[in-house]
Amino acid sequence: MRVLLCDDHPIYRDGLRTLFDELGVDVVAEAGNGEDAVALASAFEPDIVVMDLSMPGIGGVEATRRILAEHPSMRVLALTMIDDHATVLAALRAGASGYLLKGAGHAEIRTALAAVQLGGVTVSAEVTAGLRAGLRSPHPFPQLTPRERDVLGLMSRGRTNEHIADVLSLSVKTVRNVVSSIFSKLAVSSRAEAVAVARDAGLEGHG
Repeated sequence: MRVLLCDDHPIYRDGLRTLFDELGVDVVAEAGNGEDAVALASAFEPDIVVMDLSMPGIGGVEATRRILAEHPSMRVLALTMIDDHATVLAALRAGASGYLLKGAGHAEIRTALAAVQLGGVTVSAEVTAGLRAGLRSPHPFPQLTPRERDVLGLMSRGRTNEHIADVLSLSVKTVRNVVSSIFSKLAVSSRAEAVAVARDAGLEGHG
């Protein structure tokens, strides 16, 4: 099994590399951001990409989407600290074959790698429980405030901060602060990625 390891925390990558060595998994390359993940996937053509979702640049969800658009037979296993249902759905819709939280034990990671390599889909029990709870919520992003959901909806329709400020009767500075909060809560680093996550989750904008 040849694996590309993508995570922006070198210490965590070191721990995973040690585990993979013990499992007989060949780590062919390591990436610390989304753009490098896409480039290294093309350069090394691993069997599985182990992908953190909260990384600098385009982030893990968009990197997953781009990798699988170019290499449909490649597998992506998300291994992240993010457990909100909207991000889980976004990752799975982007094509990820598995979703584990970083608290997963060695046995769970080993089982997930084997399942993903064989073409299966695996989601950790904690994520499944959170996903069920999230799906019962009337909103696709329960971690966002109503104002943040309104702003995100308008962003998903291509509206500028100035337009959003006018529609919601806010100052442009307030809108910028809300957008920053949305980025933090969705673990994204750009407007385009926030919009992609919103659309994947089916969030509709207003006006």
